[in-house]
Amino acid sequence: MRAENQVLADPTEDHKPAAQRSRVLKAVSVQQASLVELSETLHANPELGWEEHRAAGWTGDYLEARGFEVERSYLGFPTAIRAVFGSGSRRVGLMAEYDALPGLGHACGHNIITAISCGAAVALAAFANERDLTVEVYGTPAEEGGGGKIELLKKGAFQGLDLAMMAHPSPVDSAEARPFAVAHNHVEYTGKSAHAAAYPEQGVNANDAFIVAQVALGLLRQQLPPGTRVHGIQTRGGEAPNAIPEKTEGRWYVRAESLAQLGKLEERVQRCFEAGALASGCELSITPESEPYSEFRTEQRALDLYVKHAQSLGRDFNAPPEQATMNRASTDMGNVSQLVPAIHPYIGLGCFPAANHQPEFAAHCVGDAANQAIHDGAASLALTALDFFAVDAE
Repeated sequence: MRAENQVLADPTEDHKPAAQRSRVLKAVSVQQASLVELSETLHANPELGWEEHRAAGWTGDYLEARGFEVERSYLGFPTAIRAVFGSGSRRVGLMAEYDALPGLGHACGHNIITAISCGAAVALAAFANERDLTVEVYGTPAEEGGGGKIELLKKGAFQGLDLAMMAHPSPVDSAEARPFAVAHNHVEYTGKSAHAAAYPEQGVNANDAFIVAQVALGLLRQQLPPGTRVHGIQTRGGEAPNAIPEKTEGRWYVRAESLAQLGKLEERVQRCFEAGALASGCELSITPESEPYSEFRTEQRALDLYVKHAQSLGRDFNAPPEQATMNRASTDMGNVSQLVPAIHPYIGLGCFPAANHQPEFAAHCVGDAANQAIHDGAASLALTALDFFAVDAE
């Protein structure tokens, strides 16, 4: 810890590109062991969205120990944090995601995201006074369907940032985020239970409603415009084979290229669920699980700088297109990008065909490739911010 604080306190070097790069790489290298420890701790202790109490605590502790002022339970959300270093007029925000997936743990690599953002923030803190920077880290809960950043936005988070950044693990490096806009919905049918053999005529079968809806959705797919997705799972199908199901439930996602297109598609999807209710006689309830995630608006100059610095560290952005499609995955960072300049590059673990949301990918989110991603991502984001604001100053 003492060595890391010494890096923060060193204002003596000049700001030529080579010296700047050397300072950033030194700051990241000094942290590397502790960043890996943070990442591996998160990976070994996965927590679902809105339940990331230990993850938020560990992330806040990491930054607080390195001179950041940490606001816990940020804006009233128990698992959100905001950590700040410096008081400059130029504000850069690093996003830390730390929620895991049900049954899959950290199969999307959010443990790596947190380590990258913390590492970049501490490296940038070394420049805060001399470069007129305020360095901010946001611990954002529930990215995996809960829309944590959207809820924070509604309370005023991220307002006034000059640049928001994060880097997301992927099988391969991919620069530009092109996520689908997405709506997350909970679907529920309510019918009437009855003995399936003795009194079936008294029942109203809620499972039949779901079957009709899924058939309708399957037929709808022929008419879906390019760049749209409709998919989901039935989470409750009944209680016993000899009882007509009284209640069924599911979670359904609708994706499109933009929020405008998403709204039109959702109307058609809803009619498929309404068809299930009409055919079976059940009551239908559709409840949004979060507000829709937006498409992404990239700050191109910042992204170009990121690519340059990542390539200088040996990163390769020439993977075949079919391996780089994680950049289409929806994210609530898209909503942040509609408010402030933002980038969301993907940093590769070199593990294709193992890909996000698979157990095999979770296994790759610790180990040598993950550790290299932490180092390269932190350094690249820090160098990107320094160059971005240096250009602003000219």
